[in-house]
Amino acid sequence: MAFRFLLPILVASSGVTGGSAIAADLVIAMPNWPSGQATANILKLGIAKEFGLDAEVKELGTLIAFNGLEAGTVDIHPEVWQPNLNDVIKKYVTDKGVVTLTKHSVEAWQGICATPAAAEKGLKTIEDLGDPAKTAILDTDGDGKGEMWIGAPTWSSTGIERVRANTYGYAKTLNLVEAEEEVAMVALDAAIATNQPMVFACYAPHFIFDLHKIVRISEPPHDATKWQLASGADPLWISKSTASTAWDAAHFGIAYATGFAKKHADVAAFLEKVDLTPEEATAMSYAVEVEHQSAADYAKAWVEKNAARIDGWAKP
Repeated sequence: MAFRFLLPILVASSGVTGGSAIAADLVIAMPNWPSGQATANILKLGIAKEFGLDAEVKELGTLIAFNGLEAGTVDIHPEVWQPNLNDVIKKYVTDKGVVTLTKHSVEAWQGICATPAAAEKGLKTIEDLGDPAKTAILDTDGDGKGEMWIGAPTWSSTGIERVRANTYGYAKTLNLVEAEEEVAMVALDAAIATNQPMVFACYAPHFIFDLHKIVRISEPPHDATKWQLASGADPLWISKSTASTAWDAAHFGIAYATGFAKKHADVAAFLEKVDLTPEEATAMSYAVEVEHQSAADYAKAWVEKNAARIDGWAKP
């Protein structure tokens, strides 16, 4: 009922308008998830309001964006997740010093979730996913193996979810599906509406926990000694890595080019004061994915409503 009908829809328009043909004063990378899209546009409008600078919002994968932050072709990334990007952060922030992370970050969580129907039929723990007798209920295409969405193709977390599936062993019992988040959320809505079992990679803050009764799959608490991730620069990094416990506590924040901060210290100081909350990130994802607002339209209304707060971010 779910993935076999939805997988062809791998790319959907976000409704976001980028920059104009005229060269902008700065470039903000925009990721392909809703809170990152909304935040990119909020920063664009906030910077224009406070500093009179025109920013181009440009859809870019995170790794390409970090290359741009070093090269000077990108100035800001609105939502950098840790520990997902620890390898990238070490390279560009710690070792090279060409990217700076803001001190404020938003607390987050990552893991595996199940619909109530899946939990009721015995899929409650990470060990359950390795039992083919239990995961057979997730089979939607009749090939004898269940399906599990593990993230969008360009997400750093998606590769790590493959590592986790390999290490835990459920890569042998499940077909691991990569697709854009919008496709997965349509599949989730359909599964919930028809009381069908579904298991999928999930994260918070996210609207799904408010919209549906989602069950988090339990797994052993994070143990750093059991997470051995090879460098993402190695094309075989997934097969060389292991991760056999839950994700470490996650958080995300804004990154900006260190060189950009030298030219626009006032804007860098502004970015350091941006204090978005988990609840606001949830509201962004709900507006973009459930209400189908464009990220640009949502940001415009948000900036108008929070004008005084944005003014505060710009104060020395």
